[in-house]
Amino acid sequence: MPGTHHYIGRFAPSPTGALHFGSLLAALASFLDARANQGRWLLRMEDLDPPREIAGAADQILRTLEHFGFYWDGPVRYQSQHLEQYQQVVQQLIQQQRAYPCDCSRQQLAQRNAVIYDGYCRERALNSRQSTATLTASHSTPAVAIRVKTTDTRIGFKDSIQGNYQQQLGEEVGDFVIHRKDGFYAYQLAVVIDDADQKITHIVRGYDLLDSTPRQIYLQRLLQLPTPIYSHIPILVNHLGQKLSKQTFASAIDPERPARALFQGLTLLGQQPPEDLREATTHEMLRWGADHWDLSRIPRQPHLAESLLEP
Repeated sequence: MPGTHHYIGRFAPSPTGALHFGSLLAALASFLDARANQGRWLLRMEDLDPPREIAGAADQILRTLEHFGFYWDGPVRYQSQHLEQYQQVVQQLIQQQRAYPCDCSRQQLAQRNAVIYDGYCRERALNSRQSTATLTASHSTPAVAIRVKTTDTRIGFKDSIQGNYQQQLGEEVGDFVIHRKDGFYAYQLAVVIDDADQKITHIVRGYDLLDSTPRQIYLQRLLQLPTPIYSHIPILVNHLGQKLSKQTFASAIDPERPARALFQGLTLLGQQPPEDLREATTHEMLRWGADHWDLSRIPRQPHLAESLLEP
């Protein structure tokens, strides 16, 4: 694969628990894609949701990545250190009349049978004091959320693995939240700002985030920011078809057997590692992975997590 010296990729875990195999797979794919393209690989800690975070998880994730041979370029970016920047962008969108306050509760939405947000507050004038209160420090509890206005425009892009994908945001998503009622900034907003700030050119991440991508591209266009190249790898699922995650009680990866986990990861990513690579060190395995990386071999469909227990 030809190298591109302008390639900047990233891995962005959330500190809500120890690194599990699904996260390791995303780390491996993004790392190898960056190294195969002679690019930089940045690390971002998406610590925007304190109620879900676990004390010490961020440091544990960093140590685990180091133990598996993943070394990142430059300092780690912590979203919690950029709240003022997110606030400025929310305020900008409100001033441009591209976003608005919304005080609808989940109960009210259910009563209106609004599976997709129905735009109830879009034309409803809330007083200016309420709007200002929403943009106070993130540890406060404002009475309203902030939603960005969507249109009937169809947002489409070509994913390097999944192929063409598109959404009509107005019909399929509706006006979505960029600042939550509980005072925290929404993932969709923060990730767009972070990617632009870090000059990310390529994003390799799990398939479960594919349907979020049109929202992010929409925000990129509103804010006149560049759109990276996206590649969504298959996720791991349990026997119920649920994504392997901390919410579905995914087990932490075994730090004592990093080479085995990396070999399994290369196999699941379709890279066809040779059998003798099982005895290699983590450094040798990652070097082989970068030298033989082929994005076109990555399957589209999810993998059953139980297969990870096989030798």
